[in-house]
Amino acid sequence: MARNEEEKLLHIVMFPWLAFGHILPYLELAKLIAQRGHRVSFVSTPRNIQRLSKLPPNLAPLIKFVNLPLPKVENLPENAEATTDVPYDVVPFLKQAYDGLQEPLTRFLESSKADWMFNDFAAFWAGSVASRMGIKSVFYSIFTAPCMGFMGSPSHILGAEPYSRTKLEDFTFPPPWVPFPTTVACHLFEMKRSFDSVSPNASGVADMDRYAISIQNCDFLVVRGCTKFEPEWFQVLENIYQKPVLPVGQLPSTGFDDGDKNDTWQCMKDWFNKQARGSVVYVAFGSEMKPNQAEVNEIALGLEKSKLPFFWTLRLQRGPCDPDVLRLPEGFEERTQGRGVVCTTWAPQLKILSHVAVGGFLTHAGCSSVVEAVQTEKPLILLTFLADHGLNARVLEEKKMGYTVPRNERDGSFTSDTVADSVRLVMVEEEGRIYREKIKEVKDLFVNKERQERYIDELLYYLGTLSK
Repeated sequence: MARNEEEKLLHIVMFPWLAFGHILPYLELAKLIAQRGHRVSFVSTPRNIQRLSKLPPNLAPLIKFVNLPLPKVENLPENAEATTDVPYDVVPFLKQAYDGLQEPLTRFLESSKADWMFNDFAAFWAGSVASRMGIKSVFYSIFTAPCMGFMGSPSHILGAEPYSRTKLEDFTFPPPWVPFPTTVACHLFEMKRSFDSVSPNASGVADMDRYAISIQNCDFLVVRGCTKFEPEWFQVLENIYQKPVLPVGQLPSTGFDDGDKNDTWQCMKDWFNKQARGSVVYVAFGSEMKPNQAEVNEIALGLEKSKLPFFWTLRLQRGPCDPDVLRLPEGFEERTQGRGVVCTTWAPQLKILSHVAVGGFLTHAGCSSVVEAVQTEKPLILLTFLADHGLNARVLEEKKMGYTVPRNERDGSFTSDTVADSVRLVMVEEEGRIYREKIKEVKDLFVNKERQERYIDELLYYLGTLSK
């Protein structure tokens, strides 16, 4: 959409957390803003910036990548600059190093002549830094509106309200500030795995506290999502934050596509081309999530028992320092040879999901993966691991967009039989037809180009008005 000639050209600084599940949605929004002629300074660490896809030629002059070297901290391995580079228990040290970027970010902002800064939850100090320099700040949350609504207001999170959650069990039912019936809550095993988010960790600040302070320090909030898809949850956010909350749409991937030149994808595509339409289950748990060995065993045996073709993108370890290297069950690859592929390197997820041979997606319910599944009309089989995955999954269940693999509420264990049954239910059985149909029905809410452009226009109008 063409920019209004009277509209002020803005300079926006973006500072995402060091996880590709955060960096990529920030970059998608940066591209949509740059399409309107505004300048974006995209701030991250050198290695993360090097790993990003090439920008479209028309946007490259408007998006400037700003490299801030990550400070060295004890217990953080050399060259570890993203959550994908380290085991889960080392991530707090990555946050500690990220907090060390406060001084170099401040120096950059001093010379940037920026109008606005968009910061992520981890940079809880960024809003006050920007404010001291007369730069307004936006907390851009890649968490969904239901996830944020469930977590509550900053005062609830920080314990300043009479109702506060003191035990993990308190997160297993909907809170009193949600005024409508809902199943959106965490399973106990999801909270146990996310314990460091609600308690102090090695970084010195609990994730939930970072999140709450980020909300307190911003001028307003921007949320990845669509008011037509989840209107009641956006209303909850307005009520609990007492600040403007603007949706920016689901931000479907707009990656610069160079066709099928990539040899890795061409080889994969040859395999998919040999499979029957809608027969393959694609299995992937995002760039950060790594199941444990027992879970890998049950997933593998479940795929084997399903009798369906499968393509599994499996992370064997989180970075070279990860001591727990996953292994497939003995004999599994021989028994499934020709029917299944296990890929332990990078795979182009959107291209895979777009292939006509893929008929279902076994996923952790991460936001970007869900958007890509809806974008390509692939029904979801849900296998969650962390708290925000679980909250996303409850919404998808409510809306009949996905079916969750049954598992033990307390420890999260599941069996190969439940994996096989769940995959077959969603992909081939009559009982699962609702999931195959519903994913197509909601597609317009996720990839409607006019609505997406309207959200960006409204955001830029708001930014322009407040910066005058």
